Amino acid sequence: MLWEMLVRLKLLDARFFPPPSGIVGTFVDLLVSGELLQALLISLSRIFIGFVVGAVPGLLIGLTMGLFPLVRAALEPMVAALYPIPKIALLPLIMILFGIGEWSKYITIAIGVFFLVLINTVAGVVNIDRIYLDVARNFGASRKDFYTTIALPGALPLIFTGIKLGMGMALLLIVAAEMIGAKSGIGYMIWTGYDTFYLEKMYVGLVIMSFLGYVFTLVLDELERWIIPWKHS
Repeated sequence: MLWEMLVRLKLLDARFFPPPSGIVGTFVDLLVSGELLQALLISLSRIFIGFVVGAVPGLLIGLTMGLFPLVRAALEPMVAALYPIPKIALLPLIMILFGIGEWSKYITIAIGVFFLVLINTVAGVVNIDRIYLDVARNFGASRKDFYTTIALPGALPLIFTGIKLGMGMALLLIVAAEMIGAKSGIGYMIWTGYDTFYLEKMYVGLVIMSFLGYVFTLVLDELERWIIPWKHS
């Protein structure tokens, strides 16, 4: 690799850019010791729990805002005011309210995911052709039918966009949250690698997060093709 060669030729400072061979060696050591797997499982559990806690209400409220203009008019100003706030900036407040335990990480991730799923869900419902809503209304569709047979299927493409963006946001926030308020996880591994100048360990954590992002993208793309086949036809 070019990186390895540049380090060997001393054109890159190995103190800041350790050779890939050293990073791979550290990866193997962390894997064999179990430290990497433990950190990965902890981070994954935080990501998935936080994602569900944020995505489910984001989806339900988004469908409601999309279907009912009065609800949308009432909540849109609040969403517009709160969404631009950097989510990690809320972590100190979240830690005051929920402590330094697991829930502070869950809520940090959930807030970031919530807004992305909410905004995309609202956009998806609003963009549904009004004729479908009129036909359903003329045939006496119940409120549940509006949610399950019109709003949800019609908004699915944009809902999945929100889910993908939300998962990316979850990866960003879990690293930041674990750096600031945790003693475990991949983010904590990255921070301790930096703090102790064990940069091979830091790079292992960065590569793992990059790999997770790639895997999540592949899984969500495949899930989207399965659930929304007409989008790709």
